[in-house]
Amino acid sequence: VAGRRWRSEAGSPDRAAPERAPRIYTRTGDKGFSSTFTGERRPKGDPIFEALGATDELSSAIGLAGEFSSEKGHTFVDQLHKIQCMLQDVGSNLATPLSSAREAHRKRTSFSEKPVLELEQWIDSYSEQLPPLRTFILPSGGRSSAALHFSRAVCRRAERCVVPLVQAGEADPNVAKYLNRLSDYLFVLARYAAMKEGKEEKIYIKPE
Repeated sequence: VAGRRWRSEAGSPDRAAPERAPRIYTRTGDKGFSSTFTGERRPKGDPIFEALGATDELSSAIGLAGEFSSEKGHTFVDQLHKIQCMLQDVGSNLATPLSSAREAHRKRTSFSEKPVLELEQWIDSYSEQLPPLRTFILPSGGRSSAALHFSRAVCRRAERCVVPLVQAGEADPNVAKYLNRLSDYLFVLARYAAMKEGKEEKIYIKPE
């Protein structure tokens, strides 16, 4: 009955038909290929898509760390949100292989050194507030800190995926620099979160 009523109303001449929501699936990748921003069709196992996937995982991990940190009232949560936005730009650059990119593509997806310098400023600011590092620290120090350590590990993997693309001339060197600094930032921030929450950082102890 409800279905018939909807069809009747939608077909009424004095009623506008409701807009259909776009489908989330496209079926264009069913054969194991996907498109870059330049229009190339490449296998989903291509290094470009590996790097894009790792970057997406990194943003998701940072999002989780941000939620834990928000629950504790940490003021650096806004920085994490900004970083997630920057990772979207990282993805845009990676999805635009320079070997096939036209000048219009390059202008839209270029990645500057400015975000790298901003991360360095944040790293210096937090480092100045932390006690000296005299031993290896294990991922620990409360949920916020542990989630940030996990994000750091994912960031290192994303960097390992991106470096070969940069070396092959397919991605901007600043993208690799950004991920390198980001892993340092996440490490320092994990320690800072543990300190602010009064949580103990577990250290490496050589097994007997």
